[in-house]
Amino acid sequence: MYEALKAAGLTFFPLGVGMVIGAKYRTNRNDPQDWYQTKLIKPSYRPPNWVFPPMWSSLYTAMGYASYRVLTEAGSLEAAAVPLGAYGLQLSLNFLWTPLFFGAHKIKLAAAEMSVLYAAVVYTAYEFFKVDDIAGKLILPYIGWLSLALTLNWHMVYLNRNNPALEDRH
Repeated sequence: MYEALKAAGLTFFPLGVGMVIGAKYRTNRNDPQDWYQTKLIKPSYRPPNWVFPPMWSSLYTAMGYASYRVLTEAGSLEAAAVPLGAYGLQLSLNFLWTPLFFGAHKIKLAAAEMSVLYAAVVYTAYEFFKVDDIAGKLILPYIGWLSLALTLNWHMVYLNRNNPALEDRH
Protein backbone atom coordinates (compact mmCIF):
# COMPACT_ATOMS: atom_id res chain seq x y z
CA MET A 1 0.00 0.00 0.00
CA TYR A 2 2.80 2.44 0.93
CA GLU A 3 4.58 1.75 -2.37
CA ALA A 4 1.41 2.53 -4.34
CA LEU A 5 0.94 5.81 -2.44
CA LYS A 6 4.57 6.75 -3.06
CA ALA A 7 4.19 5.97 -6.76
CA ALA A 8 0.99 7.98 -7.03
CA GLY A 9 2.38 10.92 -5.05
CA LEU A 10 5.57 11.21 -7.08
CA THR A 11 3.73 10.62 -10.35
CA PHE A 12 0.97 13.16 -9.81
CA PHE A 13 2.83 15.86 -7.85
CA PRO A 14 4.15 17.64 -10.97
CA LEU A 15 0.75 17.35 -12.63
CA GLY A 16 -1.03 18.86 -9.63
CA VAL A 17 1.36 21.79 -9.28
CA GLY A 18 1.36 22.33 -13.04
CA MET A 19 -2.45 22.44 -13.06
CA VAL A 20 -2.54 24.99 -10.24
CA ILE A 21 0.03 27.22 -11.97
CA GLY A 22 -1.71 26.79 -15.32
CA ALA A 23 -5.07 27.76 -13.84
CA LYS A 24 -3.59 30.83 -12.17
CA TYR A 25 -1.90 32.13 -15.32
CA ARG A 26 -4.23 30.90 -18.06
CA THR A 27 -5.19 33.27 -20.85
CA ASN A 28 -8.68 34.25 -21.90
CA ARG A 29 -9.22 34.35 -25.64
CA ASN A 30 -12.57 36.14 -25.12
CA ASP A 31 -11.00 39.05 -23.23
CA PRO A 32 -10.04 41.90 -25.58
CA GLN A 33 -7.46 43.03 -23.00
CA ASP A 34 -5.71 39.65 -22.78
CA TRP A 35 -2.13 40.41 -23.81
CA TYR A 36 -1.33 36.89 -25.05
CA GLN A 37 -4.41 36.59 -27.25
CA THR A 38 -4.50 40.14 -28.61
CA LYS A 39 -1.11 41.84 -28.27
CA LEU A 40 1.59 39.20 -28.58
CA ILE A 41 2.71 38.32 -32.11
CA LYS A 42 3.03 34.54 -32.30
CA PRO A 43 4.71 32.30 -34.91
CA SER A 44 2.42 30.68 -37.46
CA TYR A 45 3.56 27.19 -36.42
CA ARG A 46 2.39 27.59 -32.81
CA PRO A 47 0.15 24.65 -31.89
CA PRO A 48 -3.52 25.45 -31.20
CA ASN A 49 -4.43 26.26 -27.59
CA TRP A 50 -6.26 22.96 -27.03
CA VAL A 51 -2.98 21.00 -27.49
CA PHE A 52 -1.25 22.45 -24.42
CA PRO A 53 -3.32 21.02 -21.51
CA PRO A 54 -3.21 17.35 -22.61
CA MET A 55 0.43 17.65 -23.67
CA TRP A 56 1.55 19.12 -20.36
CA SER A 57 -0.62 16.67 -18.41
CA SER A 58 1.08 13.77 -20.20
CA LEU A 59 4.57 15.22 -19.75
CA TYR A 60 4.10 16.02 -16.06
CA THR A 61 2.74 12.54 -15.39
CA ALA A 62 5.58 10.88 -17.31
CA MET A 63 8.30 12.88 -15.55
CA GLY A 64 6.68 12.24 -12.19
CA TYR A 65 6.58 8.49 -12.81
CA ALA A 66 10.17 8.63 -14.04
CA SER A 67 11.20 10.20 -10.72
CA TYR A 68 9.44 7.37 -8.88
CA ARG A 69 11.32 4.79 -10.96
CA VAL A 70 14.65 6.49 -10.22
CA LEU A 71 13.90 6.56 -6.51
CA THR A 72 12.97 2.87 -6.44
CA GLU A 73 15.58 1.59 -8.89
CA ALA A 74 18.55 3.52 -7.49
CA GLY A 75 18.71 1.22 -4.48
CA SER A 76 19.25 3.98 -1.94
CA LEU A 77 18.43 7.61 -1.37
CA GLU A 78 22.12 8.42 -1.68
CA ALA A 79 22.29 6.80 -5.13
CA ALA A 80 19.18 8.72 -6.21
CA ALA A 81 20.39 12.09 -4.86
CA VAL A 82 22.06 13.45 -8.01
CA PRO A 83 19.37 12.40 -10.52
CA LEU A 84 16.55 13.52 -8.22
CA GLY A 85 18.40 16.76 -7.47
CA ALA A 86 18.60 17.43 -11.21
CA TYR A 87 14.92 16.54 -11.49
CA GLY A 88 14.02 18.95 -8.68
CA LEU A 89 16.00 21.73 -10.34
CA GLN A 90 14.38 21.26 -13.73
CA LEU A 91 10.92 20.97 -12.17
CA SER A 92 11.44 24.23 -10.28
CA LEU A 93 12.59 25.94 -13.47
CA ASN A 94 9.59 24.49 -15.30
CA PHE A 95 7.20 25.89 -12.70
CA LEU A 96 8.94 29.29 -12.83
CA TRP A 97 8.54 29.75 -16.59
CA THR A 98 4.75 30.25 -16.59
CA PRO A 99 4.72 33.15 -14.09
CA LEU A 100 7.60 34.80 -15.99
CA PHE A 101 5.94 34.47 -19.38
CA PHE A 102 2.21 34.68 -18.67
CA GLY A 103 2.29 36.55 -15.35
CA ALA A 104 5.05 39.13 -15.76
CA HIS A 105 4.93 39.12 -19.61
CA LYS A 106 8.73 38.94 -19.61
CA ILE A 107 9.06 36.95 -22.82
CA LYS A 108 12.82 37.45 -23.23
CA LEU A 109 13.56 36.56 -19.61
CA ALA A 110 11.25 33.55 -19.94
CA ALA A 111 13.14 32.45 -23.09
CA ALA A 112 16.48 32.75 -21.28
CA GLU A 113 15.06 30.85 -18.30
CA MET A 114 13.74 28.13 -20.60
CA SER A 115 17.19 27.81 -22.15
CA VAL A 116 18.54 26.94 -18.71
CA LEU A 117 15.53 24.65 -18.14
CA TYR A 118 16.31 22.83 -21.38
CA ALA A 119 19.87 22.14 -20.28
CA ALA A 120 18.61 20.98 -16.87
CA VAL A 121 16.13 18.57 -18.49
CA VAL A 122 18.80 17.10 -20.78
CA TYR A 123 21.04 16.62 -17.74
CA THR A 124 18.13 15.06 -15.82
CA ALA A 125 17.53 12.59 -18.65
CA TYR A 126 21.25 11.74 -18.68
CA GLU A 127 21.21 11.07 -14.93
CA PHE A 128 17.93 9.12 -15.14
CA PHE A 129 19.34 6.87 -17.89
CA LYS A 130 22.27 6.00 -15.61
CA VAL A 131 19.80 4.66 -13.03
CA ASP A 132 16.92 3.28 -15.10
CA ASP A 133 16.50 3.05 -18.87
CA ILE A 134 12.71 3.45 -18.70
CA ALA A 135 12.99 6.56 -16.52
CA GLY A 136 15.38 8.13 -19.01
CA LYS A 137 13.12 7.29 -21.93
CA LEU A 138 10.14 8.85 -20.13
CA ILE A 139 11.97 12.20 -20.22
CA LEU A 140 12.62 12.13 -23.98
CA PRO A 141 9.16 13.38 -25.07
CA TYR A 142 9.61 16.27 -22.64
CA ILE A 143 12.88 17.18 -24.37
CA GLY A 144 11.10 17.04 -27.72
CA TRP A 145 8.27 19.29 -26.53
CA LEU A 146 10.71 21.72 -24.91
CA SER A 147 12.61 21.90 -28.21
CA LEU A 148 9.45 23.25 -29.83
CA ALA A 149 8.57 25.46 -26.84
CA LEU A 150 12.06 26.98 -26.71
CA THR A 151 11.99 27.69 -30.44
CA LEU A 152 8.53 29.28 -30.09
CA ASN A 153 9.58 31.41 -27.14
CA TRP A 154 12.72 32.77 -28.81
CA HIS A 155 10.78 33.32 -32.05
CA MET A 156 8.20 35.34 -30.09
CA VAL A 157 11.02 37.43 -28.64
CA TYR A 158 12.17 38.16 -32.18
CA LEU A 159 8.67 38.83 -33.57
CA ASN A 160 7.82 41.18 -30.69
CA ARG A 161 11.14 43.01 -30.49
CA ASN A 162 9.48 46.26 -31.67
CA ASN A 163 5.95 45.56 -30.47
CA PRO A 164 4.75 48.74 -28.71
CA ALA A 165 2.08 46.74 -26.85
CA LEU A 166 4.88 44.93 -25.02
CA GLU A 167 7.16 47.89 -24.47
CA ASP A 168 9.22 47.55 -21.29
CA ARG A 169 7.89 44.01 -20.85
CA HIS A 170 10.56 42.03 -22.73
